[in-house]
Amino acid sequence: MTEMEFQLSAIIKCSGSLTGISSAEIADFVLYCNETLLKKGAPKGGGAAIDWWNVAEEKLELKLVSDRYVRVHDALLRLKKELAKFLGKHRIGLRGVEIQVYEMTLDWDEDWQLKKLPFVKQMNQENGRLKLSLDVDEFALGNRIPDRLLKLLGDKKEAAKWKGKSEHWELLFESEKKPYYFDKDPTEEMLNRGWIRHAAGRGQFIYGPQITKIFRAFERILFDEIFTPLGYEEMIFPKLVTWDVWKRSGHAKGIYPEAYYVCTPKSRDPEYWEEVMDYYKVTNEVPLDMIMERIENVGGMCYAQCPPSWVFLQGKTMPDDILPIKVFDRSGTSHRYESGGIHGIERLDEFHRVEIVWIGKKEQVIEHSKQLQDKYRHIFEEILGIEWREAWVTPWFMAQEGKAGLSELKEAGTTDYEAVLPYSGKLLEFQNVSVNGNKYPKGFNVKLQSGEELWSGCSGVGLQRWAAVFLAQKGFDRDNWPVKFRDVVGELPEVFRFL
Repeated sequence: MTEMEFQLSAIIKCSGSLTGISSAEIADFVLYCNETLLKKGAPKGGGAAIDWWNVAEEKLELKLVSDRYVRVHDALLRLKKELAKFLGKHRIGLRGVEIQVYEMTLDWDEDWQLKKLPFVKQMNQENGRLKLSLDVDEFALGNRIPDRLLKLLGDKKEAAKWKGKSEHWELLFESEKKPYYFDKDPTEEMLNRGWIRHAAGRGQFIYGPQITKIFRAFERILFDEIFTPLGYEEMIFPKLVTWDVWKRSGHAKGIYPEAYYVCTPKSRDPEYWEEVMDYYKVTNEVPLDMIMERIENVGGMCYAQCPPSWVFLQGKTMPDDILPIKVFDRSGTSHRYESGGIHGIERLDEFHRVEIVWIGKKEQVIEHSKQLQDKYRHIFEEILGIEWREAWVTPWFMAQEGKAGLSELKEAGTTDYEAVLPYSGKLLEFQNVSVNGNKYPKGFNVKLQSGEELWSGCSGVGLQRWAAVFLAQKGFDRDNWPVKFRDVVGELPEVFRFL
């Protein structure tokens, strides 16, 4: 068990002078706190203690020390409450607490150096120990900032442990080898044919009538093979996601390097913006710095499609007899600033997904994930005729959250689908089915009438990735496409010609 030591020096400000109270009476109060109040909840020999104290007119100066069991900030809050009772007998009240020193020291045998931590003004990492000097006030202690810092350190340890492991991977199924009819990058071929054009934004394309018709064919396959037979209903999910949603979904822990942020004007009064408009009229340049001063961030564009939909259920209790619930959304784009680099239509900043969500009791969610997997196998084998494989994975973030055990039992976790891109020989993950456990119902406080635990799952169908895999293997000669898929697509339109 990690050894921890805490030290806090503070000044408790009072409404009147303490000099009228005898030193013996204060000493008795300190002895009571050290022997009883500050030991409560700790094993024998553990807890906190007032290590030093001094009275200076209207101030009580003190130093607290503790171990992991009753940390000094908890000890201070207990002490403050008890001191208010003690001083009340002398008609003296409390006015506040000034934190002068807060230090924590713990075992730290990691060989990597910490950089910067919130609320930490100084740190020293050596000889297997980490010492942190905190910049906190009474309000921060009430919000349990020291405890949250310790949890953050634990998360960083786990992240370092899993770094480079990205995920546990176990092959479940591999299709037979299929003939390839193309050996080039399908994105380059579509650009040459005029099927797509680079848009103005990074990692963004404009999709012409031909590839759009292929996207719609994928959607019709989803309707015919999944949505209609499995009883799905369509919804429209928001594509602007507020910070409150990302806090509840867990994305606020690490979305920052990949989010596309959304800001709103601080005011829509034209006079507030007149200087910006005048600058543009004079220079023909957009004054970004001036704009940034006049906007405030409210969230970001859709990153993972299902989290904002949970606001529809937030705080609600549902009857058990409506389960399982099965819905999907195909109403708009998702946006990620791809830190791994963009490439073709398979790795984009703006992409189109059909998001499939199902909600039920644990056994219902797991069983439905198996039904979805069967449907995907049928689509990939019998309709698209591609070469693919299926694997069970434990994403590193699930292991970090302590859910690796559920994944090992094939309960919560992800089934990934990968296909080879013949022109590069690389495998592309183009589909997944995820059982998310109670993550979203718990985060958004959604309950069942019976009190049983609610689970959910999701599966995102990326239209661009399906197209990248299909065209990379089957090419652009329709005679090489499976008959079933040709029948769904129909004839591809020719709308634009350029001189």
